[in-house]
Amino acid sequence: MKKVSSYRWNWRGFRRGFWAAVIGGLFLIGVRSPRPDQTSEDFHSLAIARDHLFDFVDWEVSAFSDKLSTGALGPQIFMTEHERSQLVRDYFALVGEISRLEDEVEALYASPDISNPDAASLPLRQQRDVLRARQSDQQALVEAIIQEQISEILVEHGFGIGGQVIPPVQMRFTQLPTLLVLSPRDHIERTGSYPLEHGLTVERQEQIEADVASSLGTSSLIVPLGGLAVYPAMMIETSNLAFAFEVAAHEWSHHYLTFFPLGVSYGTTPELYTMNETAANIVGKEVGWEVLTRYYPDLAPPPPDYTPQPAEVAPAPGPSEAPTFDFRAEMHQTRVHVDELLAQGRIAEAEAYMEARRRVFLENGYRIRKINQAYFAFYGSYADVPGYGGTDPIGPAIRELRYYSHSLTDFVNRVRGITTVAELNAALAIARQGSSDG
Repeated sequence: MKKVSSYRWNWRGFRRGFWAAVIGGLFLIGVRSPRPDQTSEDFHSLAIARDHLFDFVDWEVSAFSDKLSTGALGPQIFMTEHERSQLVRDYFALVGEISRLEDEVEALYASPDISNPDAASLPLRQQRDVLRARQSDQQALVEAIIQEQISEILVEHGFGIGGQVIPPVQMRFTQLPTLLVLSPRDHIERTGSYPLEHGLTVERQEQIEADVASSLGTSSLIVPLGGLAVYPAMMIETSNLAFAFEVAAHEWSHHYLTFFPLGVSYGTTPELYTMNETAANIVGKEVGWEVLTRYYPDLAPPPPDYTPQPAEVAPAPGPSEAPTFDFRAEMHQTRVHVDELLAQGRIAEAEAYMEARRRVFLENGYRIRKINQAYFAFYGSYADVPGYGGTDPIGPAIRELRYYSHSLTDFVNRVRGITTVAELNAALAIARQGSSDG
């Protein structure tokens, strides 16, 4: 009986992997690709950037191969829930220890007092390599457990058929590409996104951004990514378990929305960037919080709160209090003033102001390499909390729509069909009316 049961479960796991591969193929063929449009005028102008584009084809081949084999084996089905959660905890602790060792190795190579960094770092590198091998052995199993824990929550919310989430939750820890973001200088708008290879040095990033400025006359910035909604989703290697669950659920929401108007229209306008990313952030935070509450309760943060808030204003300190630096309020103030200057055509003044503000953030412990129009064009799309978006009304409207929705499922069902600001406002008005009638 046990052998028959294990065969049935393994076959089910194989089918999950098979259908994940089929859906992934559809994503690559029919969905807006993370790869740039190579016929665009901007692309042909980016001489340096083209040499560093990320190779998605090789990555997808490797990822699908791993997912199919793991799905067929399904070793996690023989583990208790406690064993699963403990393995995940141990894995993230292992990643943290590897990161610590790598920091120590890097410090030895950077120190002018170490004459032979190869010899000095050898014991650390050997220890790191042993841990890397252990991490590699555990990674696929940990990913499978994370996928199933997220899937259980999503099924309970109604995002499944016959107990199977559609599309299946699929993610892989990997070295992510960086993203070259373009914006005009006279206003803030994300007009281009180019995934570049992982591991670009700061000097190379600065060179690419300078090349964009000279050849296109636009603002640009190369930013790190925490996740990317290819299929399986690309996930940054992190020791932060809570962050990993949030990002995995965020990327799944992009996969889900791809089958509805909001996702299909991703990136066609700046407003749709913000709608998609803000909605995905809300799903990611809520599902991530629920997973943590159920399986890792000691790590669970307070539940997300989308109570409508007034415009962001930094509270005045009391008479005996030293002023505290509120990152969100300060960033909100920065964005609002930049928008005002750009609207008046004072581009050079706006750029000088952004650099001055960057130094203020740096002095208060926030190591930001560059603040410019592209910086706000990228980070302003994630508007589930006030700050980067300034006075942009889309983020607050999406948050308020969630507040007036009866459940996460109700919210997603409302937002997935929206493709314009007018439709968003109409949906919010209906939600408000429904709340007052109830």
